[in-house]
Amino acid sequence: MEKLFKLPKGIKRKIVLLSLAIFFIYFGIDHFINPDFYLSIMPPSFPLHQEAVYISGLFEIIGGMGILIYRFRKIAGWGLFALLIAVYPANIYMAVTPSAFPDIPIFILYLRLGLQFIFLYWAYTITCREYN
Repeated sequence: MEKLFKLPKGIKRKIVLLSLAIFFIYFGIDHFINPDFYLSIMPPSFPLHQEAVYISGLFEIIGGMGILIYRFRKIAGWGLFALLIAVYPANIYMAVTPSAFPDIPIFILYLRLGLQFIFLYWAYTITCREYN
């Protein structure tokens, strides 16, 4: 069992890995529990809204679980990195269309744009040698 999960050395790396896994698993599940929110942030020009919400939620769950399993950690980290790039247009849409999200303060809409880069870096770090 220890070989299956093989956590990285150091408390900071363990916290980064576990926090990222919890984040993606939680929000992946949330895509299925609260799909209306995710549907509302899809740019109108994008096709297959409902399918995209469920597929991205599924990949968030798979990626979050994948980074916990040593054997899949690197590929799951790259998958989450790609997923974050794929969903970035939704964050842009939210920031440039604040009238569509009156309940969310505008600074939060713009903060999401910056946070995405932090999560990209976080997902990238999981692919590095120190975590594998």
